[in-house]
Amino acid sequence: MKLLTIFLLTYTLYADTKQNMFNLYQNEKYSKVCNIGYNNFKYNNKDEEYISLYAFACLKADFLDRLTVPIAMLKFSKEARSNAAYFSVIVMQKKLLYHSLVDEYDISLLNLPSTDYILSKIFDLYIALGKHEPRLFYLFEDTNDKKLIYKLYLSRGDRIDKMIIEEVYDSVIVKKHIYW
Repeated sequence: MKLLTIFLLTYTLYADTKQNMFNLYQNEKYSKVCNIGYNNFKYNNKDEEYISLYAFACLKADFLDRLTVPIAMLKFSKEARSNAAYFSVIVMQKKLLYHSLVDEYDISLLNLPSTDYILSKIFDLYIALGKHEPRLFYLFEDTNDKKLIYKLYLSRGDRIDKMIIEEVYDSVIVKKHIYW
């Protein structure tokens, strides 16, 4: 009887974790959801809904390095495989764009799928430049809103450089994305 009680308490605890994550996600607390998902991943690593919720929260919080494990784990359903492919494209675009900016590697001839994620937009706009001389920064106008400008640049660091994308609306920075 004690074993059954312990099992039910444990099950309820993890079910509550998933519901809590979902509520926080709906309230756009993506960093918090990503951290909760990360800290409880070992207890939910067979639950593809949990893994997808965790991964989408990490994506929206710009914690792209946390997507690698969900990419590998999302494989048992059509929706999970679709999510894994979506995350894979974004991670690959991040790595290639960073490689191009830091190492001056030419990616102009690449033809990759795209997504609605900000990094994909910037990747596509950067590719559209074609082969070019490296710049200190790049300014891209949004294709749907002329008041929205994206600024892409590197911030040099002692150990690692960071790739930064600023979303500037009507001359005001509204969001800054930092990747490495």
